[in-house]
Amino acid sequence: MTGTPIPPTFELDLRTIPPRERHPLIFGRFDALITGQALQLVNDHNPQPLRYQFDDRASGQFEWAALEAGPDVWRIQITRIADATAPAAGTEGDTCCSGGACCG
Repeated sequence: MTGTPIPPTFELDLRTIPPRERHPLIFGRFDALITGQALQLVNDHNPQPLRYQFDDRASGQFEWAALEAGPDVWRIQITRIADATAPAAGTEGDTCCSGGACCG
């Protein structure tokens, strides 16, 4: 049986992108990855604050690997290891009262 091939790693050189555009672009590209694909970032400083945002936003969905750690260039690989957790079928938007069980 032949599996679906995983396309190669995508690279973003952040040094050429205005700072205010970087994080939205990175998260947009990460969201478009399928499990097994990776995004490689090239930057001129340590992207540790981005790592904190990934921990917050995509916990359990990625692996973070420092391929090069300065002092002039940082190269980070972010691999998608799982898709975002979707709500269980039939529970989208449910709260205690949305199903009518407790509020009548």
